[in-house]
Amino acid sequence: MKDLLLIRTLFVLLLTCASLFIQPFGVPMPWSGAIGLALGLVIVFFEIRVKEVSLKRLIGAAVGSVLGIFGAFLMSLVLSRALPNNQNTVPFVQIGLLLWMTYVGLVVGASKGDMLNLAALGGIFGGEKIGKQTFKILDTSVIIDGRIADIAETGFLDGIVVIPQFVLRELQLVADSADSMKRNRGRRGLDILQRIQKMPQLNVQILEDDFPHIRDVDMKLIELAKTYDCKIVTNDFNLNKVAQLHGVEVLNINELANALKPIVLPGEVMRVFILKEGKEYNQGVAYLDDGTMVVVDNAKRMISKTIDISVTSVLQTTAGKMIFGRYDEKIHAIHEKAPSERHERIHKEQQAGAAAMPPTR
Repeated sequence: MKDLLLIRTLFVLLLTCASLFIQPFGVPMPWSGAIGLALGLVIVFFEIRVKEVSLKRLIGAAVGSVLGIFGAFLMSLVLSRALPNNQNTVPFVQIGLLLWMTYVGLVVGASKGDMLNLAALGGIFGGEKIGKQTFKILDTSVIIDGRIADIAETGFLDGIVVIPQFVLRELQLVADSADSMKRNRGRRGLDILQRIQKMPQLNVQILEDDFPHIRDVDMKLIELAKTYDCKIVTNDFNLNKVAQLHGVEVLNINELANALKPIVLPGEVMRVFILKEGKEYNQGVAYLDDGTMVVVDNAKRMISKTIDISVTSVLQTTAGKMIFGRYDEKIHAIHEKAPSERHERIHKEQQAGAAAMPPTR
């Protein structure tokens, strides 16, 4: 790092001295040195910025610039023949076209460069490991849900995370809603996006592609996934089914959460905190950290206590998994341990829904 700083400083000094003594454009000596110094600093800044850009973006920017210059050259030939007698306007228009086409080609080529699959070229690009399938598109529901940020922090979400511009617009509409609940959900989604963008291990990109002829956001997501042959990350059940019908791969956060729930077998001993009374006689109800409901026989007197229980059966319902257990004061221990904040939060979130679930076997 110190060597690179020394080289940059030496480069700026040499350019400043050269400009000071050569005096380009007939500029007097003090000002010519200032011009050289400014030019050297601009070049160093450009070098620092370019070094942070990925190879695919550099290739995209280079190809876009070349195509822009070539297009400007062809248009200049047409203008020189169409306006042969105008000696002032034509050169200005030609220079303007050159700058405009080069700028547009540079910006557009750099923005689309990340979509290149350099691994298909082989050779020196054979080490490029990021293919199209590593692109993952986030939909509005999974952003508002917020769990995608926790998954990303664990390192299980890799590749390039793509957020379409039309998803951002929908999220902004939700955040600007007159309904306070919708407004809070939208603002939470924007906070989640900021949190994801600050993660150094993720490459988050805003995609400008849109499909004006399609009004439904879900169908836009499916068409975008088809275009770039990538996956959609969602927790929307309907989008999941429709995308599968269109042959688009989906990563469903809810399915991931269900797959990560602990597997328990009848006869196992587990430790739970009894939160409330069950619907049946002498039953207590507890919740695991992932929200799984545990119905415990003979635990009515153990409310607000942490106890060991024996698992008797496991029931899979449409609302999720339920675990049934039994407390035997002769063989099971009681632990005087207060519930964690997570237990209390789970209890508040699922109190209404859990009360409606019949604790029958």
